[in-house]
Amino acid sequence: MMKPVRLLILGTGGMAQHHAKGFSVIPGVSIVAGVDTRPEQLATFCKTFEIPNSFATLDEAILWGQFDAVTNVTPDAAHYPTTMPLLAAGKHVLCEKPLATKAADAEDMAAAAQRAGVVNMVNLSYRNVPALQQAARMVRAGEIGTVRHFEASYLQSWLTQPAWGDWRTESQWLWRLSSAHGSKGVLGDVGIHILDFATFIAAQEAREVSCRLATFEKAPGGRIGDYILDANDAATMQLLLDNGTLGTVAATRFASGHLNDLRLRIYGDKGGLEVSFEKQESRLRACLAPDLQTAEWRDIECPPVVPIYQRFIDAIQGKGPAEPDFARGASLQRLLDRAEASALQGGLSLAV
Repeated sequence: MMKPVRLLILGTGGMAQHHAKGFSVIPGVSIVAGVDTRPEQLATFCKTFEIPNSFATLDEAILWGQFDAVTNVTPDAAHYPTTMPLLAAGKHVLCEKPLATKAADAEDMAAAAQRAGVVNMVNLSYRNVPALQQAARMVRAGEIGTVRHFEASYLQSWLTQPAWGDWRTESQWLWRLSSAHGSKGVLGDVGIHILDFATFIAAQEAREVSCRLATFEKAPGGRIGDYILDANDAATMQLLLDNGTLGTVAATRFASGHLNDLRLRIYGDKGGLEVSFEKQESRLRACLAPDLQTAEWRDIECPPVVPIYQRFIDAIQGKGPAEPDFARGASLQRLLDRAEASALQGGLSLAV
C-alpha cells in the first residue's frame, strides 16, 4: 500500500481552485493546509475545500512542518523566493509556470531540487493535451523521420473580444498588459507554453533564437488609470534546433476569432504531423508513407493523458517519472530570456 501524501497549497487565487479540485479526488492525498497573506481569501478557500490548517506566512507553515508536498500557486515573481525554502525543508514541489521570472533563478531552483533529492515538477498545462503526447511519441518512434521544419502558434483574442471579461475594466486582465504590474506580456505569459509545445514534440532543444515583439496602442496615452500598457501584445520567433531544424513560433492576443488555440505543424523527411488544441479539444493528423505521394492526411487516435496532479503524486510514490521537471522549466526560461534579449536587439539571432 502506498504511503499517503499530505499536501499544502501555497497561494489561494483562481488557479489554486483548479489545484484543490484536482488533488482532492486522488486517493491517498490529504490537503492539510493552505497559505496566503490575504486572511479573508485564505479563510474562504480553506472553508470551501475543508482544509483544516491555514497560515499567513510560509515560514509559519514550514515551522509547523506537517506536510510532505506543496503545490505552489503564487504569482510568477513569488515562485523563486517561496520554492527555495521548501526545497531546503525537503518538501516535494509542483510549481506553476513559469518556474521563475529569469533564468538564473530558475537554474538555482533546479539545482536546489536536485540537491534535495525531492520530486520537482512545473505545471506546463498543455502537456495534458492528448494530441501533444501522441505526436511526441510518434516523433520519438521515428514515424516522420528526421525533423526538418515546424511552425507553431498560440492564438488568443481577448484584446479584441471580451469572451473572458473586459480587460479595460477588470484588473485580473489589465495587469497582464503592464510591465510595472509584473507582466512580461504575451511572450512571458503564453510564450513558455508554445515553446514547450513545439520543442517537446520535436524532441529537440533550441540552440538559437531570433525574436520580435510588438506592443499596440490600446488606450489614449497608452495607459488606463495606474496601468501603463507597455507589455508586448504579440511575438514572433525563429528557432534553430539542435539538429539544424528551422521553425517559426508566434503568439498573439490579437487573433480575432481564436479564444485560446494552439497549433503545430511539424515535418520530417518521412512524413508530417498537424497538432491542434482548439476550443478545448485536441486533434492530431498525420501524412505518412504510403500517403506522401498523394498528400493524404489522416486523423490519429490519441489516448487520454493522466493529469499533472496525479502524475505529481505518482512520482512522489515512485510510480512514475517527474515530468516536466524544474530542469525543463529552467531550460524554457533560458529560451524566454534570450528571446527577450533578441527583441531588444532588433531580432538579432542569439545562442541559447
